[in-house]
Amino acid sequence: MTTTASAIREGVTTASLERAWEIGTPMTPVGFYPRSGPLPAVVAVHGQTGPWDAPGQTRRLELSGGGRLVETLVTVARPALFVYELTDFRGPLRSLVERGRAEWWYEPLDRQDEEGSGTRICWQYSFDAKPGRGLLVRAVVRLLWGPYMTKVLGGVTAEIDRVAASSDQAPTA
Repeated sequence: MTTTASAIREGVTTASLERAWEIGTPMTPVGFYPRSGPLPAVVAVHGQTGPWDAPGQTRRLELSGGGRLVETLVTVARPALFVYELTDFRGPLRSLVERGRAEWWYEPLDRQDEEGSGTRICWQYSFDAKPGRGLLVRAVVRLLWGPYMTKVLGGVTAEIDRVAASSDQAPTA
């Protein structure tokens, strides 16, 4: 029996649904996934097979401390959902995790009492633990990965807001 440990987080951006998707979906994880305690940083992306917009595309993430993993897009439903699986773990995660899955949902956020609207981004990460590692993986996800996701998603939504605001600025003459 496989033990799966999951965490989910939400963030809000002022960008429209389409704009949040255009900016957020293809973002590189480098710079947004820093080292945090025992969790490694994403330091490089190698071998990306496309613009990160179609099922089957892959990329290899290099992690601080010598680890790495492969991400494979499995679902892309513009502008609402993209899902990728994580496999081929190297480094410390190799002894704990068989595979992972990340799901990102984008949904419009209508603000009835304010001008404009924005987008809610929901992010869920699930890890399938190796046999005998379920309790440890659950603890890591609850105590470390969930709070880490909050930090990462805050940076991602801030970057979406920054890029959307700068591209919305009309050039001055």
